[in-house]
Amino acid sequence: MDEKHYTLALSRLRGISQNMAMQLYQQVGKASDIFLHHKELQDLSAEGRKRLNDAMKGAPEVLKRAEDELEFAEKNHISTLCFNDTDYPARLRECDDAPLVLFYRGSTSLNAQRILSVVGTRRITEQGKDICRNLCRDLHEAHPDILIVSGLAYGVDIHAHRSALDFGLPTVGVLAHGLDRIYPSGHRAEAARMVKQGGLITEYMCGTNPDKGCFVRRNRIVAGMADATIIVESAAKGGALITAHLAADYNRTVLAFPGRPTDRYSEGCNALIRDNKAALVTSAADVLELMGWNTVPKQQKAVEQQIFPTLSEEEQRIHAALANTDGLQINRLAVLTGLPVGRLAALLFELELKGRVKPMSGGNFRWLD
Repeated sequence: MDEKHYTLALSRLRGISQNMAMQLYQQVGKASDIFLHHKELQDLSAEGRKRLNDAMKGAPEVLKRAEDELEFAEKNHISTLCFNDTDYPARLRECDDAPLVLFYRGSTSLNAQRILSVVGTRRITEQGKDICRNLCRDLHEAHPDILIVSGLAYGVDIHAHRSALDFGLPTVGVLAHGLDRIYPSGHRAEAARMVKQGGLITEYMCGTNPDKGCFVRRNRIVAGMADATIIVESAAKGGALITAHLAADYNRTVLAFPGRPTDRYSEGCNALIRDNKAALVTSAADVLELMGWNTVPKQQKAVEQQIFPTLSEEEQRIHAALANTDGLQINRLAVLTGLPVGRLAALLFELELKGRVKPMSGGNFRWLD
């Protein structure tokens, strides 16, 4: 048995929570050591040690279940992504409740430079359909590699996927069940296209029913994988608003399309905007502007390279984000540059030593011309 086998088994051990499994994994460093040397582990409370020892009584069963799942994955061209794997979604890894293991079938990188989640009501209106199509069409014109993430559900989800497929954007569906099925079954055709132009991803093993709780947990992956979450349409309550709040908790940008006060399926969007929980957008141009993804003309890029010949590509991304501003906080910079907060902090420190960046009050950073 290899490390992937043990990691998958750890994520399914009965008697310990997902949070405890993750803490053990990060503390020990190897899932195999947890299984093979759990009685020797240090720094566990008496209660934690008892829970782990009790859970290990079911180790043979869960290891066999993990073996069966890995065999299914291999036969069906499914990648099993463990938390520390290079191909694991890096943005999701930054979230406290990220899954220990993911299953992925697809052709696109889950660490694309730009990723947007597009969500909304299952009762999409004609206006919502138009928003999805216009958004994906115009995003493709600006950046044909923007990855669109959604949940393959009825309504806004499936129309976001369809629009992305039709206009040539890669798109990934986050499932609330295993990759042995497609739910809803009516979306099989889109799912097949997505495997070739994006992919399907889930934290659930085969045989998992698409129950309500699975959909709720699925939302955190939709929010955590992306730089920003866009709500196209939403009633006053619904899964899209849960996803929006999760995105905000992860310090990701939340964007919403407004509607008329009398539009039932714009109530949620209007409330997010009213309460300053989401930025108002009306087009792809607004999204690109707010995300700092506006295309820079080649001539301007050449001038920047002449002015800043000693800056690395990552440092140039920081400069582009801070240029013409009075300063930005590190979380906002992470969104605009696509850099993990840890890496960004190190780069900002180096730029400060070079005299290029100055830390300001309120946790802001300003570029020094």
